Amino acid sequence: MALLRIGTAAARPGEIKFGHLKIGELRDGTRIGVPVAAINGVKDGPLLYIQAGSDGDELNGIGVIKEVIPQLDPGRLHGGIIIISPLNFHGFQQDMHRNPLDNKKTNRTFPGKKDGSITERLAYAAFKYVKKSDLALDLHQGSTSQMIDEVRVRVGSEHSLHDRCLELAKVFGIKYIFDKKGPDGQLARVAPDAGIPTVDPELGGCVGWDANSIRKGIQGVLNVLYYYHLLPGEPKLPTEYIIATEFKEFYADKGGLIKFPIALHDRIKPGSELFTITDMFGVPKQTVYSPIDGILWRKRRLPMVATGEQVCSLGINTHIEGFSPIS
Repeated sequence: MALLRIGTAAARPGEIKFGHLKIGELRDGTRIGVPVAAINGVKDGPLLYIQAGSDGDELNGIGVIKEVIPQLDPGRLHGGIIIISPLNFHGFQQDMHRNPLDNKKTNRTFPGKKDGSITERLAYAAFKYVKKSDLALDLHQGSTSQMIDEVRVRVGSEHSLHDRCLELAKVFGIKYIFDKKGPDGQLARVAPDAGIPTVDPELGGCVGWDANSIRKGIQGVLNVLYYYHLLPGEPKLPTEYIIATEFKEFYADKGGLIKFPIALHDRIKPGSELFTITDMFGVPKQTVYSPIDGILWRKRRLPMVATGEQVCSLGINTHIEGFSPIS
């Protein structure tokens, strides 16, 4: 194995090194860079790229990185791992989803621009390392709303790497998968165009971080390391996966307080009550029933809502699949 570099981190075989990927200066001229890690194995093998915190208030992925790295022994590693966490440096500092300097969402700007806005420059700097990798994980969460733990495949079914991305999503080991082509600029959509199987694990949704979602993310990273032979071990995979290919969003017609008779993961039948909006004294103002079969995938965190605000989403057009390795 040769020296493994990312930014100022340079690891010889059998080493873990930390550093920064330089991205520019603050308004007072202070030079800054995002935290990076290089983990270099002792034998040849795949190179795995992992990033977390591309949305500055999504912290569960950062929690996964914090817990995973101390568990890794580079002396047993075949190949290497390069990590950026958090990628959205400015948003993380301000506890903001977008980058406050240009109001852009990092996961809509890949592959970035060398001389673009700060978010485009961040994406450009990161994507140089993605292109050197064999696999990539972009750790997210469902912002600060409440959402199930799931993994997203963001290339369409017609894409040449779709099956490889779906395999990677299944290997991560979370039962729920959302399989639909994503918006322009998402890493999990752009990287496969460069030949890199990439998925977007959405590790729940919360304010701060959630220990259960982080635990699933840790196991997911380990599953990937085991399955692709970066580390000796056997992945822990579900016996079946529930795959949704569409979302159905529901919005409030009235303002007030929300009451849910259902919980995340619940299977919803047509005609089932989704939620009721009451006034401040509990008098019902609006009750919404599902017109379609689905799974309660996401719901509003705050108990109050105004007209036109989103209340919940169902994962629809679902089917069940097992796991079959791609030869």
